[in-house]
Amino acid sequence: MPAPLDLTRKLASTRLLAMDVDGVLTDGRIIWGAAPASGNLLELKAFDVKDGLGLSLARAAGIRLAWITGRVSRLVAQRARELQIDRLCERVRDKGVALSELCAEWEIPLAEAAFVGDDLNDLLAFRCAGLRIAVGDAAPEVREAADWITGAPGGRGAVREVVEALLRARDAWDAAQERFLAALVEPAADFDPLPGASAQ
Repeated sequence: MPAPLDLTRKLASTRLLAMDVDGVLTDGRIIWGAAPASGNLLELKAFDVKDGLGLSLARAAGIRLAWITGRVSRLVAQRARELQIDRLCERVRDKGVALSELCAEWEIPLAEAAFVGDDLNDLLAFRCAGLRIAVGDAAPEVREAADWITGAPGGRGAVREVVEALLRARDAWDAAQERFLAALVEPAADFDPLPGASAQ
């Protein structure tokens, strides 16, 4: 079923795609383990490669990317580097302020910023964002405040779903794919492929 006209317009005008991390790019679980020899605690997270490829397509289309999270994690920082995310904001209490500051720095109107969230602390960003997106398994309050709810749950392709909708709304899906694939074969000066052949 086609998206409502107002939603399609918001998708097409999005220049900044910002999102929470835990519960959006992951399934929300934080798994702790211990190293066998030292007993040092280890934090584990799982990221979906489909989301990674989707973010690469968004970057190929010129969309700014930001992750805004209340936690600090070396795993998240590493994944952000791999995907060449424009900005990782960590230890953020008010995600609305962080989103507003990014928009001011990059001279992007808040009306052209989308935010993807899953739980109550994301509502502060929803108050600022021009397009509010909830993952499929988001908290009821977040779903109620959203302009759109993805079919996929967090950490299971929801971000890939968002990127495809953004690019299709601006008729840029095919062009983004071609640019992404071309960069894997022969890197362009303004679009460096991600580490690894798959760039996911």
